[in-house]
Amino acid sequence: MRQVILDTETTGLSWERGCRVVEIGCVEFVERRPTGRTFHRYLNPDCDFEPGAQEVTGLTLDFLSDKPRFAEVVDEFLAFIEGAELIIHNAAFDVGFLDNELRLCGAHYGCLAHRCRVEDTLLMARKRYPGQRNSLDALCRRLGVDNAHRQLHGALLDAQLLAEVYIGLTSGQTDLGFGEVTAELAGDALPFEIDLSRPRPRVQVAAGELEAHEARLAVLRKKAGSAVWDWLAQDAADAGEALAPA
Repeated sequence: MRQVILDTETTGLSWERGCRVVEIGCVEFVERRPTGRTFHRYLNPDCDFEPGAQEVTGLTLDFLSDKPRFAEVVDEFLAFIEGAELIIHNAAFDVGFLDNELRLCGAHYGCLAHRCRVEDTLLMARKRYPGQRNSLDALCRRLGVDNAHRQLHGALLDAQLLAEVYIGLTSGQTDLGFGEVTAELAGDALPFEIDLSRPRPRVQVAAGELEAHEARLAVLRKKAGSAVWDWLAQDAADAGEALAPA
């Protein structure tokens, strides 16, 4: 499966009021692993920033004045995302702006929905953490993603952080497709019993790998106060106590 983690920066909050995209950042994943391929462009918006928007990104019209316009990079951008699943935080915002940019380039470009499936990590986070803050920064802290270097919003940096957040949000998936058994196979299946009292197989890890793992966890705990691994380890310990004979 090919995925593209995407983020944009804009001159304001509403494309309906004439705001435009000033930066696009994309990171490519294949089978949930980064390939090293990215797409990153600053864009000349041909319009002013709304009050407050410039301070969020640190970008200026002077800096963007010699950058290409969206119409000059649209084909390259679409070639990069074509057929991929787009992973976007608050997808309605970015998709609305990008669809508007595509419209301005010509009706023949269509919209993103015609080219890609979109997964919204904000909706995923709200479902997993109802009633909590689910901004990108909040999710970085909650999932142990180091975002100390994020002083300003930047499309490529935010896409890279979102990639780590997405992996954290989906790492608990247990459905790998093994549940889809055909009727023919199901008819041939034999019943079996599981003896939970038998010792479970254990993977032996080299001492050097354990030390490197603990060092990485120590960095995450120092930056974020906790690490996702600690929660998983506690869940495993709790499960072990529940299965232990009385």
